[in-house]
Amino acid sequence: MTLVDAADAPVVTPSEVARPPAPVWLRRALGARPWRILPTPLGTPFTFGYALVLIATAAYADYGDQETVGRLLRDSSTDVAHLSDRPLLVLVASALWVAGGLQSAYGLAFLFILTALERRVGGPRTIGVFLLGHVVATLATELPVAWGVAMGELPTASLHRLDYGISFGLMACTGALAGLLPPWARWTLLGSAGLLCARDLLEYLDPLSAWGHPLAGLVGVACWPLVRRQMRERAAARAMTRL
Repeated sequence: MTLVDAADAPVVTPSEVARPPAPVWLRRALGARPWRILPTPLGTPFTFGYALVLIATAAYADYGDQETVGRLLRDSSTDVAHLSDRPLLVLVASALWVAGGLQSAYGLAFLFILTALERRVGGPRTIGVFLLGHVVATLATELPVAWGVAMGELPTASLHRLDYGISFGLMACTGALAGLLPPWARWTLLGSAGLLCARDLLEYLDPLSAWGHPLAGLVGVACWPLVRRQMRERAAARAMTRL
């Protein structure tokens, strides 16, 4: 035992004794590098590269020749006519545009949601979740349209409705990310996404998107076992490299 002179001992005030330690999540948040919430070329290459493409197409949609922009959007639309003719091409092309251009809230949410997901599970899993939500929600909303037209319940013009954007893939990634967060953050994120979906359903301005968004979110929730296992594996790999 080492004896310490009373004059050299640190002075501890009553407030310091009573003050509990900061929660782990708060210490991590305050100590985290702020740029980690945004995509970087090395940390999140998929999100970073995809974001550059979306910024370029959004800028062109806002400032390019509007006749050309309209033609490109129509050619990229995942409507029934295009899905039956060239499905793979339009499923990819439709995800290269952001509905609303540079001022779209979807674009801003994309940066934070996909960055957070890719940092936890890596690029390949993030791509898989995004594409799964994009494809499943698109087919689930467009196939009923094809059926309705075939049965004579919808006009033929419904086969050519304009449908493009990243929102289905983004909602799937949102649902998947929620499963990797602490409970308070998980239910906050899911609750916020649910409120947005409920608002769209109540307004019913675009019925297909209104139903497609919650469906895409459920696709992301269904991916929880996959993304959780991947996050554990990545954490274990990082721990091994430190040994």
